[in-house]
Amino acid sequence: MLLSLFLSKEKKLIKQWKAEHLQIVALAGNVIASFSKNDLDATKKYLKKLNSIAVDHLTGEDIKLFELQSNSKDNNPLVEKITEFKESFRSVKLPLMKFLTLYSSPAAILDTEFFDKFNEIVDVLLKRIEFEEKNLYFLIGL
Repeated sequence: MLLSLFLSKEKKLIKQWKAEHLQIVALAGNVIASFSKNDLDATKKYLKKLNSIAVDHLTGEDIKLFELQSNSKDNNPLVEKITEFKESFRSVKLPLMKFLTLYSSPAAILDTEFFDKFNEIVDVLLKRIEFEEKNLYFLIGL
């Protein structure tokens, strides 16, 4: 607790984002486990929670990254990494959000097509999280 008083605003934010990543990964695992057990009610519950956390996380991250990018010099390594991250994630972010919104709705049918797509999305998401934490967060926390 005392340590958090001395952490910079950015380091606190990175700590929060990493905690959200852990929640996202855990919920994705819960979706896979519950679907594998054919517990579709639990799967829906985990999907709704995952949708909520992912949307909040992505929105907060977008706002902060835009702010950092706007307040930095053009040739700053951070600006370059933020630009690289945003451009590479652009094609994934919107489909991810649409997918989670679609399948977390009460009327959505959870079938093998859903499960196959979900596993593909989880693979991409894990790579994005790894990129963020190894490349982007390091620069933000400096």
